[in-house]
Amino acid sequence: MAELLSWGRYPKAPQESHSVAWRDMTARVLQEAAATGSTLAFGNGRSYGDSCLAVSGQVVHMLPLDRVIAANWETGTLRAEAGITLEQILEIAIPRGWMLSVTPGTKYATLGGAIANDVHGKNHHVRGTFGRHVNAFSLLRSDGTAKECSPLSNATLFEATIGGLGLTGVITWAEIRLMPIRSSLIDVTSIRFANLDEFFTLSEELDAKHEYSVAWIDCLSTGSALGRGIFMVGDHSMHGVLEVDRRKKHTVPITPPFAPINGLTLRAFNELYFRRQRGDRVWSRVGYDGYFYPLDSLLQWNRIYGRAGFQQYQCVVPTEQSRDAIRAILQAISASGTGSFLAVLKRCGDVVSPGVLSFPIPGASLALDFPQHDARNERLFATLDRILREAGGRIYPAKDAHMPGADFRAAYPRWEELEALRDPVMLSRFWERVTKS
Repeated sequence: MAELLSWGRYPKAPQESHSVAWRDMTARVLQEAAATGSTLAFGNGRSYGDSCLAVSGQVVHMLPLDRVIAANWETGTLRAEAGITLEQILEIAIPRGWMLSVTPGTKYATLGGAIANDVHGKNHHVRGTFGRHVNAFSLLRSDGTAKECSPLSNATLFEATIGGLGLTGVITWAEIRLMPIRSSLIDVTSIRFANLDEFFTLSEELDAKHEYSVAWIDCLSTGSALGRGIFMVGDHSMHGVLEVDRRKKHTVPITPPFAPINGLTLRAFNELYFRRQRGDRVWSRVGYDGYFYPLDSLLQWNRIYGRAGFQQYQCVVPTEQSRDAIRAILQAISASGTGSFLAVLKRCGDVVSPGVLSFPIPGASLALDFPQHDARNERLFATLDRILREAGGRIYPAKDAHMPGADFRAAYPRWEELEALRDPVMLSRFWERVTKS
């Protein structure tokens, strides 16, 4: 049985894998994994913090359950087992003229994981979260019952499971709706902006005109340049082939004893990244892989952060407070001298998710990675949490490893609805931390 870890490697809590090879094995494996009192379904380990870690350390490993069950290429409807990755879906869908309606920043997440975390992407302002494009799924409970859930059948469980962090049971298969495309290429306009105010001006002007919108932010910039970056809007091209994008991949071969990410390397990288674009506004036609999944070409990139791992701080701030709160957050991060090579800022729209615990709200979302240094991160996160709390924002559970329980319960007032529907053997370290402290 292989040991499994979360993507951030923090907290370091190895999970013992109880693997499922066939759907009809799932109930038996679930009981086996839950023999010590609790368990959780585990996909491809792309959740960053402790939401994918069972309190018992025993998980049902779903990754081998990766078969397509049925597909209708006239309507773009796909039914597949929960362990199939988004990459595997893209490989069969794109040549047939279909794309995931919503995709996160990695294609290595599983279908079950995408539902459990109700992932969102660069087109949230247009299409909402992943959960809005789910027709149905089968949910296996620890009592051995399998319930088919949809907006019309077992609707309460359907809503609790979307964004429910795997706590309502084990998703064994799901049916989703894909989006038609004419080409696998993306037409991208990249615009360099000088500060945070310019980002919001560009976002207000351009988001509604494009399918995708996202910005890279220099998290160490200060003064009048605070929040400078590159704004990237994109649309599926009407011209070009329908081909699977196969970029050359590289691997980080080892985990260094400490993270080579510090104020000096960050400032050098950010300056080069900001200046790499030759003009202030550049148009290009690129493959979907590089636009949606820039980090996926570097396999095991999480090793860069060293043996201590890293934490991601991803938050969303309501529209009315977003300018002031994001400015205060960036000021605090810049003053700390630590942060992320790829800091991502984007606007979330007002398309409502069906999930009880879904993360996005209308406003601005910021995501950065921080090498794990206990004392420094604790001080910085306490400052960021205070800013976020005062602004009425929230942190993304799928990326979290520190959120105070009181902040979670205030930011997600419907958490008790999920707790009432939680399968009694499904308990993550995250859920125990934020609901019992």
